[in-house]
Amino acid sequence: MNESGDADVQAVADTAPDDARDSAAPRQRIRNIIELAQLAGVSPGTVSRALAGKSLVNAQTRDRIQALAREHGFRLNQMASRLRTQRTGVIGVVFPLGHESRQHISDPFFMTLFGYLADALTESGHDIMLSRVIPGDTEWLDRIVTSGMLDGALVIGQSDQRAVIDAVAERYLPLVVWGSHEAGQVQCTVGSDNRLGGRLAAQRLLATGRTRLAFLGETRGPEIADRLAGVRDAIAGRSDVRLREVPTPLSSEALGEQVAEQLATLGDDLDGIVAASDVIAMMVLRVLHERGARVPEKIALVGFDDLPIATSTVPQLTTVRQDLARGAKAMVNALMQRIAGHAAPPVIMRPELIVRESA
Repeated sequence: MNESGDADVQAVADTAPDDARDSAAPRQRIRNIIELAQLAGVSPGTVSRALAGKSLVNAQTRDRIQALAREHGFRLNQMASRLRTQRTGVIGVVFPLGHESRQHISDPFFMTLFGYLADALTESGHDIMLSRVIPGDTEWLDRIVTSGMLDGALVIGQSDQRAVIDAVAERYLPLVVWGSHEAGQVQCTVGSDNRLGGRLAAQRLLATGRTRLAFLGETRGPEIADRLAGVRDAIAGRSDVRLREVPTPLSSEALGEQVAEQLATLGDDLDGIVAASDVIAMMVLRVLHERGARVPEKIALVGFDDLPIATSTVPQLTTVRQDLARGAKAMVNALMQRIAGHAAPPVIMRPELIVRESA
């Protein structure tokens, strides 16, 4: 050994185990599917399907191929794959705000439904393109679906754009809409039976002895109009019941001020309110609290949607539940069928009255 100890160092290096030297050596980088297929002992097609997570490849083989790809630093060229399949892997989620142009995507209903949709689309392996549209012409949806950027589109709400949506749905199959269904429409819709929901809400108020009622909601959109129709159904033939209809918009910007003005106009001759949404109902609760009107002792209140905020109000909100989680899955399932070239029927979900403290 010399004074610097180089001989000892060399001896240690020479006697290192073979497997230690192997593990330190850099792995050969795989450049394409063919090389990975040769390494795995399978066909290039099997490798492609395994890396895409297809169930056509058995789980053990799929896991082995994916492990080899990670080990050798191989990534599937998504752009090339999409060019071959003529698919972008992107789904558009569109919020058309025709009659409610001041409404925002941050609206609790939009955010709750969008959250469920995002989960379902992620599970299906798709990316999302989000659009908030204030229609200025009849071609806004056509521009979106013919952009070449999407495999399909989910439209959240019909607003006052039902005719425009129908016109696009006639020639564009991978389109699914959250909204109301009516006989003869072309678009594939997923949504609740809003008319039944409105009837359930009014029946709850009638069952608690309320006869001086108000409906708060903007009825230019078909869903809210259906809810009002359901309220009218419930009171039909009841000469002792009075209903006043108040066009309350869903825009959050001036909602508090408008609800305060509307309740002041309605006056004290009121003992029951059906709110067209939980957001409106929440604002009604706040205004009534500020006026010293106790809920439900003086005025009973029923909302619509059963959003998470319904259990955070004081008192907790009696409301009509839309199953948004189920609805989101139904929308994505219908869209996947349509992307594959198969028509999917509309889905009409039955709403449920959730009785809490406000009525």
